[in-house]
Amino acid sequence: MFTGLVEERGTVVSLDELSDSVRLTVSGPLVTSDAQHGDSIAVNGVCLTVVASGSGTFTADVMRETLVRSSLGSLSAGHDVNLERAARLDARIGGHLVQGHVDGTAEVLEICPSENWTLVRFSLPFALARYVVEKGSITVDGVSLTVVEAGDEFFTVSLIPETLTATTLGSRAVGDLVNLEVDAIAKYVERLMQWSTRDSR
Repeated sequence: MFTGLVEERGTVVSLDELSDSVRLTVSGPLVTSDAQHGDSIAVNGVCLTVVASGSGTFTADVMRETLVRSSLGSLSAGHDVNLERAARLDARIGGHLVQGHVDGTAEVLEICPSENWTLVRFSLPFALARYVVEKGSITVDGVSLTVVEAGDEFFTVSLIPETLTATTLGSRAVGDLVNLEVDAIAKYVERLMQWSTRDSR
């Protein structure tokens, strides 16, 4: 479990193709400072399991399902990524509860900078649209954000200078792909309602 508050911007060291997966190595001095084998670290919002760490880097295996669902397969050495260690139960949750289970990808449609903040418009896959509501939470590349406007095929967020500087969202351009995770509570409620309807028949 994560909070969507990015701890540092890391850098992809290597992405090695295996038979049915990819072995990803990332440099991140902060998140690896206490990393142990088996720990969870979110990379652009994707929960990955540490299989090796040392000298400020960690390595994780990325299975095919994750590559299909997320944008991790398009990374290459030198790319910056958002990193967050798993949340501690005794710490404040400054963002919202994030599972690190990416639901799909979206495209950056428009970037509208202003003096003190930047409005960004993203595409919204049809299958996820019903889970996105105005003033609700959404995770974009591992960053917990508040939805400003939710349309049938798009949503917008406002990014403050701190978010633009501390995360990779500040370097995104129109046409770039980002990972999305919608609020898990909405998905659970929908599933429960489906079964409730079946039980009442």
